[in-house]
Amino acid sequence: MDKQNTEMTAQDVLEFIQLMSQNNIEMWVDGGWAVDALLGSQTRPHDDLDIAVRHRNAGRIQALLAARGYAEIERDDSWLCNFVMGDSLGHCIDIHSFEFDDEGNCIFGVRYPADALKGSGTIDGKPVQCITADWLVQFHTGYTVDENDYRDIKALCDQFGLELPKEYESFQKSDKETKK
Repeated sequence: MDKQNTEMTAQDVLEFIQLMSQNNIEMWVDGGWAVDALLGSQTRPHDDLDIAVRHRNAGRIQALLAARGYAEIERDDSWLCNFVMGDSLGHCIDIHSFEFDDEGNCIFGVRYPADALKGSGTIDGKPVQCITADWLVQFHTGYTVDENDYRDIKALCDQFGLELPKEYESFQKSDKETKK
């Protein structure tokens, strides 16, 4: 299934969240939509929806999406606990799964700290669970960042009084030069 450049709109995201809720699957919004949820408004178009879920629900999510015409999109970085499902229209759900032990330690899958799953925000005025601002900032480090990363992380840092990571200093210098 080829990925097209279809935007995942707020309505698409809310419909997916409703599907998860109707099937008693707890999930947290991650990535760009989590940034916008924390900020309380959509700041840019998104080509996918990143979610965090307990691994025990990943198969159910795959089945629910397959029933709606989604199939797994092969990617070099896909693995058991991080894969993308897409439909023929180009809508994509990037699924990150994990499991915790009784003490809240991640024992399997994507290494989410339990504290990362305590965020809340809104998408199109509707409350959603999401990754916290401080963890979103941390998760957006350690790789080559782009302009979207910079805008997202700068907005979170400004809104929540967080320090901008060093990876983003070159973008900040560029901003200052543009304003001269």
